[in-house]
Amino acid sequence: MRTLDIRSFRAADHDTDQYLVVAKVTERLAVNKQAGQRFHVERFNLRKRNKLRVSNQYQIKISNRYAALENLSDSKDINRAWENIIENINISGKEILGLYELKWHNPWFDDKCLHVFDQRKRA
Repeated sequence: MRTLDIRSFRAADHDTDQYLVVAKVTERLAVNKQAGQRFHVERFNLRKRNKLRVSNQYQIKISNRYAALENLSDSKDINRAWENIIENINISGKEILGLYELKWHNPWFDDKCLHVFDQRKRA
């Protein structure tokens, strides 16, 4: 915590001998940026959806799954129906679109750098 500015002012009530103190304080919170990266989330490769052929396949797959779902269940349970919808979207997405793979960046300190570093050490 760091104090930026402290000022004292005359009292708001004119009949007291107390002074009003105002201070500006800044506080910095440390946030662990790695915490969000610990959880593995499956993401669909949505760039494939821009292709017309893949987009049509995805729409057909979803509509076929919903048609089969309508024929199967007559249940009144809304939660189960919602779970079925999510499951159908996830299965269709995995089959047609595939999962998005994160790009792994090449480390700048590779074997070639290590070799040069070892040569400098020996010299």
